[in-house]
Amino acid sequence: MQNEISPKTKKLLVIILIVGCFFSTLNQTLLNVALSELMQIFSVTPATIQWLATGFMLVNGVLVPITAYLMKRFSTRKMFISSMVFLLVGSIVAACAPNFGTLLAGRMIQAAGAGIILPLMMTVIVYLYPAEQRGAIMGKMGFAIIFAPAIAPTVGGFILEFVSWRYLFIMMIPISAAIIVLALKYMINIEEGSKVSLDFTSVILSTIGFGALLYGFSSAGSRGWGDWLVLTMILIGVVGIYLFSRRMLAFKEPLLNLRVFSYKMFTMTSIINIAITVLMYADLILLPIFLQDGLGFNPFIAGLILLPAAIINAFLSPVTGKLFDRFGAKPLFIIGTVLIAFSMVLVIDLTTTMSVTYIVMRTILLRVGLAFITMPLNTAALNALPKELASHGSAVNNTVRQLAGAIGTAIIVTIYTIQLTNVSLASNEGFATAAGNTYIWMLGLAIIAIVLTFFVPSKTVQTKA
Repeated sequence: MQNEISPKTKKLLVIILIVGCFFSTLNQTLLNVALSELMQIFSVTPATIQWLATGFMLVNGVLVPITAYLMKRFSTRKMFISSMVFLLVGSIVAACAPNFGTLLAGRMIQAAGAGIILPLMMTVIVYLYPAEQRGAIMGKMGFAIIFAPAIAPTVGGFILEFVSWRYLFIMMIPISAAIIVLALKYMINIEEGSKVSLDFTSVILSTIGFGALLYGFSSAGSRGWGDWLVLTMILIGVVGIYLFSRRMLAFKEPLLNLRVFSYKMFTMTSIINIAITVLMYADLILLPIFLQDGLGFNPFIAGLILLPAAIINAFLSPVTGKLFDRFGAKPLFIIGTVLIAFSMVLVIDLTTTMSVTYIVMRTILLRVGLAFITMPLNTAALNALPKELASHGSAVNNTVRQLAGAIGTAIIVTIYTIQLTNVSLASNEGFATAAGNTYIWMLGLAIIAIVLTFFVPSKTVQTKA
C-alpha cells in the first residue's frame, strides 16, 4: 500500500488527520474552564456539572477498545468522516441546549467522534510510513495531541470573557463541517474494510469493565473514596476488565488483541505512558487552579500565562520526532522525564508572591519535557509491533491513556482536596500551599518514570520478549 500512494497524497492525508485530531482533542478539554459558569447557569451541583467531563471520558473509554474492530469492519474514509459527523452533530446539539440534559447529550455525541479519531490516525501512519520515518510524522501529530489541550484554557477563557459559553460549541460547527468537506474530497482509503464478526460478549464486558472503572475513579473526587458507589463501580470495573482480558487472550482473533504486551518495547512504553499522562493532565488541572485561586487571575489571564509554553511545545514536537528517527527512543525518554521531574521540583514550594515569569518559564520546561517523550512513546510502541497488530496496538495505547487520564486526575484532585483541608479553609496562601504539596506527589511519580526509562530496550523496533 505504501508504494501505491504518492508522497503528495500522503502529505494531504496527514494534514487532514492532524486538523481533525487537533480540533477533536481541543474540544475534549475546552469546556473545563466553563464548568463553574455552567453550574450557575443550569442550577446544578458540582457533582452533576462534572458529568460534562466525566461523561466525555466514559464514552471515550468505552468506545476506544472496540475501535480495532471498527477499523477492520469499515473503510478508513468512512471511519474518519463518521468521527467528524459525530463532532458536528454533538456541537449543534450542545450549542442549542435549553437544559443540562441536552447539553450533556451533545457532549457525549462529541465524545463518540473523539474516541475514534486518535487510534484511527495512529493506525493510518503505521500503514503509510515505514518505521524509520514514523518519528517525524508522529512528531507532527504531537501538535494535535499535546498543543490542543495546552491552549484549551486560553481559548476557553477568551470565549467566556467576551462572548457566550455557547460559542465553545458554535465555533466547532463550521470547523467540523469544513473538515468533512475536505475529507469527502481528498480522503482515500488505507484499508477498505471487510466483513468481520463482532463478539458481543466481549463488547459487553469491555463496556462494563472500562465504563465502571472510569466512572468510579472520575466520581471519587466529588463523592469521596469511601463512598459505596465509587468502591462498587471500581470493583465491577476491575472484575469486568479481568474477564474481558481473559476472553481476549483465549480468542485467535479477539476484539482487542492483548498479545501486543508480549512485545517488551510496547509494554515498557505503555507503563511510562501511564505516568506521563497522569502528570500532563494533572498539571493541566492543578496549575490553572493555583493561578486562579492562589494568585487571583481570571480564567482568560490564567490561560494566557500558559500559552507561551503551549506554543513552544507545538513547534518542538516535530523536531523531537526527527530526533527520534535519528537517535531512537531511549535518549529522548531520559531527557524528557528528567525535564518533567525538574519542572515538578520548581513548583513544590508555591507561594502567592511567585512571579508570573517564573510560572511561565517553569511551564515551558515542562512542555519541552513532554515534547521529548509524548509522541516518541507512541511511535516506539507502534514500531515494536508487526503491521497486522497496528490497529490493536493503537487501540490499546489509547485505552491506556484514557484510563491513566481519568484515574490519575481523580487521584490528584483528591490529594489536592485533602491538602487544602489540612492547610487552610479558603485563603490564597492555603490554595498555594495545597497545590505545592500536591506537586510533591507528582514529583514522586516523575522520578518513577525516570527509573522506568532505563529498562526500555535500546532498539526501537523490538521482537517479542
